[in-house]
Amino acid sequence: MRAELKAKIIDVCNAKIEQKGENVGLSFYAFFANKNTDPDLLMEAATWWIKTHELDHFEKAVKIREMIKAMP
Repeated sequence: MRAELKAKIIDVCNAKIEQKGENVGLSFYAFFANKNTDPDLLMEAATWWIKTHELDHFEKAVKIREMIKAMP
């Protein structure tokens, strides 16, 4: 996963946790605007979320943040 996407995921997770608390859930769509401006980046996130890790549609932001931080 490219560094730009990792950083964006961590930033969004941090913001959601700060706004709504440690139990907030999100989907990979949370990392993108409602417009499909970068389909390659969207597919990269979707592939990581759905195919690589077989995550549920909604997951805890804390879990996602820690998974991303643990990546090389």
